Amino acid sequence: MTLQIQMKLFFSILLLTVALHAQDFTVSKFALPSAPKPRFWTVEKDIEFGLLAGLVAADGITTQRGLDEGLREVNPLLRPLVTRGVGGQAVASTMSLGSALGFAYVLHRTHHYKVERVATRLMLVDASGVVINNIVRIR
Repeated sequence: MTLQIQMKLFFSILLLTVALHAQDFTVSKFALPSAPKPRFWTVEKDIEFGLLAGLVAADGITTQRGLDEGLREVNPLLRPLVTRGVGGQAVASTMSLGSALGFAYVLHRTHHYKVERVATRLMLVDASGVVINNIVRIR
């Protein structure tokens, strides 16, 4: 081996050793304290899910009224439930509200706070659109 290759090998090993030892260095005493985690149930969340529960109830009422007038449920996943009457509609509405709440909670637990807020508001917009669509079709 030539001297030049030996020097490259030596400096590569030296650099690797320094890099490995640098990884052992912890800065825990210099780290900033972690910020407090925001709570899931806030006044804002209470209002949003209260509105969502009201919209889901209005969707259930208008869906049953539309079915009585000969209209058809568009959602293929909930169709087997809502065509069974008020009991099936109650189960479908509970599942819809529960899945919305569960989705928001999963986003909160995984620290996606902004996405959680946007998703909750999009759920409100979607439920409002469904209720408005039902009312327009019934008239």
